[in-house]
Amino acid sequence: MKDSSRHDHSNWEEVVLAARERARAKQSRMVEHYGLSGDVQYHWSMDDARITWTRDGATFLTGRLTMIGSMSPSRKTWLWAWANESLPRPVVGDIEQVRRFGEANGFPVLPWPGFDYDPELVAEARMVAASVLDAEGLWADSADDVQFHFAIHDLTPTVGRP
Repeated sequence: MKDSSRHDHSNWEEVVLAARERARAKQSRMVEHYGLSGDVQYHWSMDDARITWTRDGATFLTGRLTMIGSMSPSRKTWLWAWANESLPRPVVGDIEQVRRFGEANGFPVLPWPGFDYDPELVAEARMVAASVLDAEGLWADSADDVQFHFAIHDLTPTVGRP
């Protein structure tokens, strides 16, 4: 989006505040309800857009992932998943909704394919994305020179849950 004159900063701040409160509450509920603290291991896959948590070798929870975006610490850049053509289709999920929400509401950071990394702006964008996608939680992980940021959906306890 090149027309930054449409950006309503006070409206953005309201949306961010509501999204932040919602994300914090959902994240706390997710961690507490499913026991995602302590000695918990996890494995995620972009190919099938799944995340699995285990404890003592037993799977106790699975969920679906939507990649929100990625950040390169060395290049200090953010790239939205909807703009990353190298991602497997399953992990992209409905992230396009976030871009459309940004366009419809005049929030330029959401339809920009990428931007220079700013920790606060990335945090705001992630939380708004989680809200737009009605995510149950957020997840982040790093590999090599990339931080991956995901929304979590459809959490399902499995038989091996402690």
